Amino acid sequence: MKNIFLFIQRFFVFIGFIVLQIISMVFLSKYSKTHEAFFGAVTGDITGKIYTQFNDINSYFSLRKINQQLVEENAALRNHLKADFQTPDTAKFVFTDTLRIDSLQKTRKYIFMPARVVGNSVSAQTNYLTLQRGANEGVKKGMAVMGTQGIVGVVIDVSPNYSRVMSLLHRNSKVSAMLKKDNSFGSIEWDGDNPNELTLRNISKGSLVNKGDTVVTSSYSANFPPGLMIGTVSRSENEAASNFYTLKVKPATNFYTLQYVYVIANKYFNEQTNLENNKLKNE
Repeated sequence: MKNIFLFIQRFFVFIGFIVLQIISMVFLSKYSKTHEAFFGAVTGDITGKIYTQFNDINSYFSLRKINQQLVEENAALRNHLKADFQTPDTAKFVFTDTLRIDSLQKTRKYIFMPARVVGNSVSAQTNYLTLQRGANEGVKKGMAVMGTQGIVGVVIDVSPNYSRVMSLLHRNSKVSAMLKKDNSFGSIEWDGDNPNELTLRNISKGSLVNKGDTVVTSSYSANFPPGLMIGTVSRSENEAASNFYTLKVKPATNFYTLQYVYVIANKYFNEQTNLENNKLKNE
């Protein structure tokens, strides 16, 4: 306490000067419109910068929540795409008692469900992902999985709250694919060597292939909707004794940074599978 009084006594003139300056600025800003506007702009700029710093800190710690919200919003938007609907076969009629349902009404074929990636491997020859979404939230074995940039893999195991996905970076992974520019289709695989390079086989040499050509899922895939991004052609391996190209494809998905994905439910495929399973059980 004694040191405080000594400090005030020593710098009394300076402290008094500062106090008077503050009082004078308050009066100026209060009774002069010009000074009020000036000080208002200065204080607004200072407080704005302070709020910005606090907001940046708060945003950093809220990134996970923000990412989750964005993924859910994207899933909702994807679920409204026209490509996710199909028109039923008009040769068939559906009856509920004696009330006929409009056979021309479009029905949803694909449903996109967001999921968080809680486990991922890329260094083995048999790589898997673990998703924090399971049977309790509608995930079933065989469903396709895609990221924000391209496809990821297929669900192979499901528990009540989690699911296991066979990554594209798996020696046994095989997806029906095609070149976007001319619909030449083949099969996308991984040779277990380079995580940044997939292999597209069975593309006919009658197709003109260039570096950078886009590779997407084909309409022959039972799991994936057609037209989903897989990657781009990085190089071609021309085998003289074969009538087909072996193309190397750079995957669109960065498997090293996956945090959120979409599980894709094919309602038509699941319904057909359930009907076939029920027939087998009845037989």
